[in-house]
Amino acid sequence: MKNVMILTGAGQIGMAIARRMGYGMKIVIGDKKMENAQRISHTMNEAGFDTEPMEMDLSSRESIKALIAEAQGYGPITMLVNAAGVSPSQAPIEAILKVDLYGTAVLLEEVGKVIAPSGVGVTISSQSGHRMKQLTPEEDEQLACTPTEELLSLDILQPENIKDTLHAYQMAKRCNEKRVMAESVKWGEKGARVNSISPGIIVTPLALDEFNGPRGDFYKNMFAKCPAGRPGTADEVANVAELLMSDRGAFITGSDFLVDGGAAASYFYGPLKPEA
Repeated sequence: MKNVMILTGAGQIGMAIARRMGYGMKIVIGDKKMENAQRISHTMNEAGFDTEPMEMDLSSRESIKALIAEAQGYGPITMLVNAAGVSPSQAPIEAILKVDLYGTAVLLEEVGKVIAPSGVGVTISSQSGHRMKQLTPEEDEQLACTPTEELLSLDILQPENIKDTLHAYQMAKRCNEKRVMAESVKWGEKGARVNSISPGIIVTPLALDEFNGPRGDFYKNMFAKCPAGRPGTADEVANVAELLMSDRGAFITGSDFLVDGGAAASYFYGPLKPEA
């Protein structure tokens, strides 16, 4: 038996974190597309890691529970890396809310039920959640604490209140941050920790699709005018995850960390600030 890491979302950011933290562990990789999970699994196995690919749909509680059951067969679950999600340029509003908002909430809840003492989790959110208009304290609490099966029924998430796919994505990421805060209290009862990371523009195959999509100029302008003056890399996100998931981050839980090259700062107080 080995300690087990669950990795959801077989992409560059998730793999970078898993390579940083998953040595000596069994890593169960879940992705909606089995070929994606197999590709990352093959790459990591050839580098000396011990991984197992599995098809997993983040929008389905039953699929999430099946992934967890598979992982438990290898040993105690001590780490969660959630890097799954869809793109606001490639998915409709309903899918964004079902996967990125509801699915992430369910995953945090279900893993929280079985996480081992001293276990740790990190979920990848987005700086988009920091750029949207502030919600009321009541709305934030609804996103944080509403039972998962009632989340998508909240008034603020109804079609008439969601302007477009970007707004849906921002709401999902705001919910991720609030959900992590609420779940960290429950995880803490087991001596476990969970945090979120909100990356800015990170160079991945998905981001390259965004650069060439309908919002391509928007994204290119964003990293050109942020203080760092460039997009980030998956390994730079993994640097933060390594701190959060290691003993050096033992006093950090329920928090969100912007890793965006200063894009949010520029949006509020610099050249990216929208014209009034």
